[in-house]
Amino acid sequence: MNHWIVAPIVLPAILAPFIIMVLRYHLDLQRIFSVAGVVGLLGIALTITAQAAGGDIHVYELGNWPAPFGIVLVLDRLSAMMVLLTALLALPVVLYAIASGWDERGDHFHPLFQFQLMGVCGAFLTGDAFNLFVFFEVLLIASYGLMTHGGGAVRLKAGVQYVTYNLLGSTLFLFALGTIYSVTGTLNMADLALRVAEIPPEDTALLRVGAVLLLLVFCIKAAVLPLHFWLPASYANAPLPVAALFAIMTKVGAYSILRVYTLAFGPDVPATEGLLGDWLQPAALLTLAVGSIGILGTRHIARMVAFCAIASMGTLLVAISLFDETATAAALYYVYHSTLATALLFLVADLVMQRRGGAISPRPPMPQNGLIAALFFVGAIAMAGMPPLSGFIGKLLVLDATRDAPDATAIWAVVLIGSFVTIVGLARAGSLIFWKSYDPSTQDDPAPEAETAPEDADPAPPPPPEPQPGLAFTSVFGLVMGLVLLTLFAGPALDYTRATAAQLFAPEQYISAVLGGDE
Repeated sequence: MNHWIVAPIVLPAILAPFIIMVLRYHLDLQRIFSVAGVVGLLGIALTITAQAAGGDIHVYELGNWPAPFGIVLVLDRLSAMMVLLTALLALPVVLYAIASGWDERGDHFHPLFQFQLMGVCGAFLTGDAFNLFVFFEVLLIASYGLMTHGGGAVRLKAGVQYVTYNLLGSTLFLFALGTIYSVTGTLNMADLALRVAEIPPEDTALLRVGAVLLLLVFCIKAAVLPLHFWLPASYANAPLPVAALFAIMTKVGAYSILRVYTLAFGPDVPATEGLLGDWLQPAALLTLAVGSIGILGTRHIARMVAFCAIASMGTLLVAISLFDETATAAALYYVYHSTLATALLFLVADLVMQRRGGAISPRPPMPQNGLIAALFFVGAIAMAGMPPLSGFIGKLLVLDATRDAPDATAIWAVVLIGSFVTIVGLARAGSLIFWKSYDPSTQDDPAPEAETAPEDADPAPPPPPEPQPGLAFTSVFGLVMGLVLLTLFAGPALDYTRATAAQLFAPEQYISAVLGGDE
């Protein structure tokens, strides 16, 4: 078997307990091993992406038990590109956390970071719906520890809200899996595809209930309206390097929708015909609209970036909801762009908050004001979808894919108006933070540190500037370079996403590879 497939899960799973047990009191060694682990993960991700690029689907059978009886990991183009995106995001984030000193403001940052990577990579590689639930729970546990890292009443309150809401989603996930298993007798996704296709349409009522519950769970993870309420406060109150890593977590929900609903519950399956587009597209358009309005209306930079994440998920899910190869290829390109752009804005927001606090209002000039303003400008035009960066290409691809959709006029209107509102909101924030002159006589006294949400006041006094500003800025510029490369190499990237979409919408090869016993 191809043991490279399990390596993205095993490496952080071994490294995290090793750091806890052996390097617990040696922060410098924790940092070295954590960065080495992320670099190793990046090397593994590049290797498996090269293996999957040819179109072959590789299967790893744990314990040599064949599917559907054993647990399998499946490597195809989609899972490979998502693992690669995780590694590309993790490297600048962990370097920034070290440079800014965030990793020493609480206990066990690096082990939790590795467990988070384990959960994300496992969710992308698993071929079994129940193990998708298991890796979701690994994500939940690790992300709660990372969210509350550094302490504070406001952060703890947001963390409890985050855990409570996601535990409800996990309970719903179990109900969905139990319902689907009671009808089909399997949770292996390839086997599930065969069983669902054999069920007569008149006997699918309970199966449709399970499919709808599963879609609700994935929409919770993807922060789709009206299931998005956990995200703004959770991301805005988390340490912002952690929020930058969380940019990949909403994509886990989008990935799960693509994986499950192209394989088992697609539009051509009589049992679930019309399930995805009828529900998902209106919710995606509302998510985009609410996210854009939130960008314009918020008064805190971290919360503004959280609403940017919501708006970008709306655009992404508009493309996914069309459920065809062209729109899916556009969505996969936009996944890379939106993840890198959201992470960039979160790190820039942290640079701002360390120097002047997070309120979107005039303050005295801060150190490196011009450089941070330039980074914010790059992130803003990327997020808003303005040329020349990859956001413009991504939104253009999404709009082009919707030209023949039944609701094309509504989609274009919402996407274009949302982009305009996003531009206005980000321009307003940048002007107030970086350019508007400061008049002390017009400023109110800052609110006390107490239990206030970030849109009302900073959750804590601004910490001192990062101890290693050179490494911090290098990490942020790494994300900028990722957006530039995604723009310059848009052609090869689109070739890969089109091949990935074609593989997704021809699931016979996936089913044969998993159930046929061949690697």
